[in-house]
Amino acid sequence: MLEEVADLNLSSFYEEVCTPRQLVIMKDPSSIPTAVAMAGLTLPLVAKPLVVDGTSKSHELSLAYDEASLPMLDPPLVLQEFVNHGGILFKVYIIGEAIQVVRRFSLPDVNTYDLLNNVGIYRLPRVSCAAASADHADLDPRIAELPPRPLLEKLGRELRGRLGLRLFNIDMIRELGANDRYYIIDINYFPGV
Repeated sequence: MLEEVADLNLSSFYEEVCTPRQLVIMKDPSSIPTAVAMAGLTLPLVAKPLVVDGTSKSHELSLAYDEASLPMLDPPLVLQEFVNHGGILFKVYIIGEAIQVVRRFSLPDVNTYDLLNNVGIYRLPRVSCAAASADHADLDPRIAELPPRPLLEKLGRELRGRLGLRLFNIDMIRELGANDRYYIIDINYFPGV
């Protein structure tokens, strides 16, 4: 569903909406390093299960820091370039014309030290679940500020038409240091809390 976002022209005077560069891997873990190199993806990469079936495993993420560890991943999966985002994710729930946004804690930012000193695949438990609510946390306003309402309304309208859905949610992050650049990292057609 994220491919639909790439075709949208949602940029307004102040905001840009895009998706992280990504790659779908269906099988053969040994081919992952070559596929990543050919796609020009930059490490670290977030690995997400391609099939989400409601089990706890379908919500597990992994963070891959080095090319040598990529064959340890378990396809089918989606690899997305990691974008620093202040550790905050916006869950945008769309029900018809109604839009509700909540803040959730997310993956922490990756810095140069992390890149130089981490190798391997780090498996992460369910990230951004309801228990990870950041709505009442004392957060830096530059990180916690919700995406602009007009942008969300336009995004909801466009995706409703393209996806043919009236109930879905979007997981969105704001690039750290770029207050006007948002990334849609996931779209769920049967959203949970």
